[in-house]
Amino acid sequence: MTGPTRMQRAHAGLPPGLLLGALGVLAFSFSYPATRLAVVDLDPLFVAFGRAAVAGLLAVAYLLAVRAPRPSALQWKSLAIVAAFVVIGFPTLTGIALQAKTSAHVAVITALMPAATAVAAVVRAGERPSRVFWVAAATGAVAVTAFAVSQGAGGLDADDVLLLVAVVIIGIGYAEGGALSRTLGGARTICWALLLALPLTIPVTLLVAGRSDFSTVEPPAWFGFAYVSVFSMFLGFFAWYGGLARGGVARIGQVQLAQPLLTFVFAVAVLGETVTPATILTAVVVLGCVVATQRARVGQVRGTAAGGAAAEPLAASAPPGD
Repeated sequence: MTGPTRMQRAHAGLPPGLLLGALGVLAFSFSYPATRLAVVDLDPLFVAFGRAAVAGLLAVAYLLAVRAPRPSALQWKSLAIVAAFVVIGFPTLTGIALQAKTSAHVAVITALMPAATAVAAVVRAGERPSRVFWVAAATGAVAVTAFAVSQGAGGLDADDVLLLVAVVIIGIGYAEGGALSRTLGGARTICWALLLALPLTIPVTLLVAGRSDFSTVEPPAWFGFAYVSVFSMFLGFFAWYGGLARGGVARIGQVQLAQPLLTFVFAVAVLGETVTPATILTAVVVLGCVVATQRARVGQVRGTAAGGAAAEPLAASAPPGD
């Protein structure tokens, strides 16, 4: 019997949860520059609710195509949290802040998302990260915070407070959705949440659209709106929730530490911002922290996970096929 091929060995060494999480973060990393482009000419409420409405219509098509079974009553409760926090709350708060803040500034403040996700995972998803995990995660958070200070992120104003609230609610939404994805699947989790939000997102979008003048909207704004609708609010979550389900909410959540640095790269190309040596240094530190969190043990207390499923170690579980 012949041994595994080089490709098979390489694939075997690549954790699927980490790969999916990285793809999700890659999609999300352009969200702030794209939103910044959109809110220059478009009302931030139109961008926040409109992107969810467009993604919701795509979600309906997907659910019909795969003939997805309806979630249980307990799963609907978790989906309501995802819809309120991930689909509506976070995009609305960040969209408002991006009217006054640069995408780099928002990316730095929201670099605290991995910590918020990990804490939410401890409370909601039944995970118990090790001390090494917390040290690595804290080091990454300190690194991006120090970078923010060195770049003049400054003190907190009203927009920064909105961003901190956004960090808290997205952490809860990610943990809830990640736990639910174990039984429902990553793609179906975001699709059902988007569908659940449609009775709100469509009327608000139409209401704001009715009082808006689209004749002055430039193509870059429509490009930004299209991106956040299709990738940030829809396809990115296919990979992201799938990664959280397979690799663990707390552990895969730390891949978000790389998101601000990727956002800076996109901001340079799209918005003309400058990359400094500090950016490269921070990227190296954060990458090291992400690697450390992947190696650190994340245990899980047995019990009942979101959606009513018995909690098992996430690294050994996979959601239904999407």
